[in-house]
Amino acid sequence: MDLKLTGKLALVSGSTAGIGHAIAAALAAEGARVIVNGRSQEGVDAAVASLRPAPGGEVIGFAGDLSSAAVAEALVTRHPGIEVLVNNLGIFEPKPFEDIPDADWTRFFEVNVLSGVRLARLCLPAMKRANWGRIIFISSESAVQIPAEMVHYGMTKTAQLAVARGIAESVAGTGITVNSVLPGPTKSRGVGDFVGALAQADGKSFEDYEKDFFQTARPTSLIKRFEAPEEIASMVAYLASPLSSGTTGAALRVDGGCTKSAF
Repeated sequence: MDLKLTGKLALVSGSTAGIGHAIAAALAAEGARVIVNGRSQEGVDAAVASLRPAPGGEVIGFAGDLSSAAVAEALVTRHPGIEVLVNNLGIFEPKPFEDIPDADWTRFFEVNVLSGVRLARLCLPAMKRANWGRIIFISSESAVQIPAEMVHYGMTKTAQLAVARGIAESVAGTGITVNSVLPGPTKSRGVGDFVGALAQADGKSFEDYEKDFFQTARPTSLIKRFEAPEEIASMVAYLASPLSSGTTGAALRVDGGCTKSAF
């Protein structure tokens, strides 16, 4: 299917690995001009070299921490006219609630929520002038099923849903859509490394640990496995396209059935 993204300028924050990298790859494969972002120049260069854009597409690197307002402004100044914004940048860290200090709450909110708020605010004027744009927040099933092991992370994912819906309301009647995507547990690089270390510490294979995880920590999962980043990217590529014009203000689940609700 042609998603009609050829030549569209897209920014995927936090896209040197994991879900972000898979999204960048999917958009580039559809012919979009994709800005790949990460904190280090080395990581960005490696990610750019690994992607193969379709005819009409391009992969552009931008190294910098987009949780910084100054860095976000510099990116949009260098690359004006962003048409597709995917707010994927995020951090997570399991920690008991009583051990989470104020500084961690602030840091998680700055990275996971305010980075996307700032980028949306910077990109919206050009989208409004063109009367077309796509803003997508990569949230999580943790937004609606707050994990006891990382309450601060869940809080930021819930906040993303509210921000996305509010922005969608603010551009009602235009050609701009704003949505959230809720992945389930995904075998991204960070999660894979973390789970692999836990499995090794317990003397288990990754596969055995995965089976136990979905029996105990995420028993509502219907697929009973970690998702691949590419499974999330497919949904995001569709939402980024002109074909998704009737979908806005929505929180779309790609969670393997973890969220136990029919709505």
